[in-house]
Amino acid sequence: MSEDFESQAMRELEEVPAVEVITATAVHLMSAAAVQVGLAESGYKGDLDEARKLITALAGLLSAASPDLGDHHARPLRDGLRSLQLAFREASVIKDEPGQGPGEKFTGPVN
Repeated sequence: MSEDFESQAMRELEEVPAVEVITATAVHLMSAAAVQVGLAESGYKGDLDEARKLITALAGLLSAASPDLGDHHARPLRDGLRSLQLAFREASVIKDEPGQGPGEKFTGPVN
């Protein structure tokens, strides 16, 4: 039974376009980062150390994948990333120097 499940899962992955996998991964990273920045409706205050890691991973993914995603897919993801970077900056008590915030080594300074 496990073998059947694995075979079915593999067949499903074979049919998924790379752009969908990359986009889904980016959205998952964005959602997790938003929670950690403190944007969750639950009132959770977040963890900025965790948010920094997630935002940096998102920025790296988008920097590497954007040329292959095309503007139609990449633009909203880059906009979401920028919003998270700005929310992080606003939530931080100790401000990063320009260009030193999460993901800014990939995106450049965010103001």
